[in-house]
Amino acid sequence: MLLAVCFGLVAAVLPAGLAAAEPSPQQIEAEIDKKWRQLEPVIEQYNKVHSQLEKNQRKAKDLQKKITPLSLQADIALDRIGAIAAQHYKAGPSSELTMLLSGGNTSDITDQLAMIDMLARHEQAQIADVVAARDKFNAEKVKLDALVAENKKTDTELAARKKTIAADIKKLEASLPPTRVNVANCPKITTVTTAEGTAVRTACQQVGKPYVFNTDGPSTFDCSGLTLYAWGKAGVSLTHYTGDQWDETYAVSSPRAGDLVFFYSPISHVGLYIGNGKMVHAPRAGEPVQVSSVSNMPITGYRSVKKR
Repeated sequence: MLLAVCFGLVAAVLPAGLAAAEPSPQQIEAEIDKKWRQLEPVIEQYNKVHSQLEKNQRKAKDLQKKITPLSLQADIALDRIGAIAAQHYKAGPSSELTMLLSGGNTSDITDQLAMIDMLARHEQAQIADVVAARDKFNAEKVKLDALVAENKKTDTELAARKKTIAADIKKLEASLPPTRVNVANCPKITTVTTAEGTAVRTACQQVGKPYVFNTDGPSTFDCSGLTLYAWGKAGVSLTHYTGDQWDETYAVSSPRAGDLVFFYSPISHVGLYIGNGKMVHAPRAGEPVQVSSVSNMPITGYRSVKKR
């Protein structure tokens, strides 16, 4: 469907009965680049919104921690005021009447009532401060919760857009022919055959792995071990020795990506040619598998694993 969208205009202008040509790897790569230019700002915007969301969620959580004890304090203070009022209602009048009938000192009654009133006012003052602080935090949290909700909505929308564009890129990459090699460790390469594409792709994927004498992967390689491993993934068996690999292959006048390139006389080093004067090889101990220029060493010759 993506290719139809990308190249449908070409079909529209072709004469009737003439089929549109399949898009070339270069055209597909150009469309991938275009899609990536759409995706990159979405990713950055998503990262920004997601960071804001996490930050605001932490703020809301901190506010909730402050609100909870304030609400508890207010509830306790209200309970105390209620207890004072209840105690005065139940015990106050009868004790006052008893004092009056017994000729007791009425100033004690006044003092008692004044004390109750003072305690109630004290509790009311305390609860007023607590409630004011709680209400302030609650108001802040309402605003913050609204912001978090908006962040979540935008976060979800951006994640969906990111997923859609990434899926488009994946489909475009899958539409590349198997002879097109696109590995982060190597330049973009178009090979002639699928087998060559597999060998080049495999060699490129080993870039950065350490050189270890007499190993042929998958974690470490020496020079002939790397070429053996790369071509082995393409179904071609080579011997783990540069001299034998020379004998097992065929001389070519025009090297292409996937061919072997041999060095020195007598032959003591081999790499996998990837075109444009470059190769993937395992140089020596202390140097990992890497992409290098073939001109760094004296070339003995190029060889193809199959006669052509």
